[in-house]
Amino acid sequence: MAIVLASTSPYRRELLQRLRLPFDVVAPAVDEARRPGEAPLALARRLAEAKASEVAQRRPDAVVIGSDQVAELDGEPIGKPHAHAAALAQLERMQGRRLLFHTALAVAAHGRVEVDSIPTTVTFRRLGRDALEAYLRADQPYDCAGAAKIESLGIALVERVESDDPTALIGLPLIRLTSMLQTAGVVVLGGAAR
Repeated sequence: MAIVLASTSPYRRELLQRLRLPFDVVAPAVDEARRPGEAPLALARRLAEAKASEVAQRRPDAVVIGSDQVAELDGEPIGKPHAHAAALAQLERMQGRRLLFHTALAVAAHGRVEVDSIPTTVTFRRLGRDALEAYLRADQPYDCAGAAKIESLGIALVERVESDDPTALIGLPLIRLTSMLQTAGVVVLGGAAR
């Protein structure tokens, strides 16, 4: 059975390659706008499911993986900054604070969609503006929720990370994904679970 990643994220593509399974990438046609009053976790779960479901309609022969991540601070979503000034403002606001990153995962197969989410709590260090500017110039994390690439130099912004899955923060929780793929009939390591 074919596997399709319903995402254009290079980070998710790189993570899925770790499982050494052949897969295609299809861009989902999903409006990612937040609905009025929608909580960050609900937003992440809705978008992951929508991405997987939309691509599964086009590829009913495949196991389709959708994912989305929303960072939360004070109950509000922190999105991708897209520009330097917005990224700096995000990082300044996050200094010495704990953020909750909701990484939602959906697997569509055989006419069903399974959805789950993996929380990651990140405590940010207190750093001066010069350090934040240096980081932004070096990593340019404008396409990352919370303006920090934990898999790169962004690790220096962080004091602590708490999660059940170290890949969740990067954007695709592989531990949970391998279980969901198994349920969909895709065996990652070539042998059935005991």
